[in-house]
Amino acid sequence: MIARPKVSPDVKTDGFDPARALDPKRALIPAVVKVNEERVRRGFWPKIVRTASKIPFAADAISVWYCARDPATPTAAKGMMLAGLAYFVMPADAIPDILAVVGFTDDAAVFGTMLALVGRYVKPRHKAEAQAFLDRQAQDKLEA
Repeated sequence: MIARPKVSPDVKTDGFDPARALDPKRALIPAVVKVNEERVRRGFWPKIVRTASKIPFAADAISVWYCARDPATPTAAKGMMLAGLAYFVMPADAIPDILAVVGFTDDAAVFGTMLALVGRYVKPRHKAEAQAFLDRQAQDKLEA
C-alpha cells in the first residue's frame, strides 16, 4: 500500500502561475475588464480596510487602485491593473487568504507580476494618496 500525502481541500494543487491571472489575451477583453471593474468596485475597499495592516503590499494595492481610476492611465494598463485588483478581492484564489501568513502570497505574486508589467504608470501622486489613506487608517486605530 502506497501512502499518499493528504492535501487540504483549500489548497489547489494544479500549480499557481501569477502571470496566468494577468494574461493580456484574457484580462484585456472588454467584457472581462467590465467584470473585473465591478468586482473591484464592490470588493476592494472592504477588503483593503480589513487586511491593510496584515499585508506588506497594501500601499502598492492602493496605489494601483488610484492609478486604475486615473483618466491619464492608458486603457490597457487599467485593464491589467483591474485584473490584479480583481484577483485580490476574489474570495477564492490559489492560496486561501484565511490561511495565516501564506494566505496572501499568491496575491503578492500577482501584484509583483502586474507591477512589473504596468508599474511605470503608477505615479508619485498615486503613491501619496495611498500613503495618506494608510496614515488615516493607522490614526483611526489609535483613536479607537
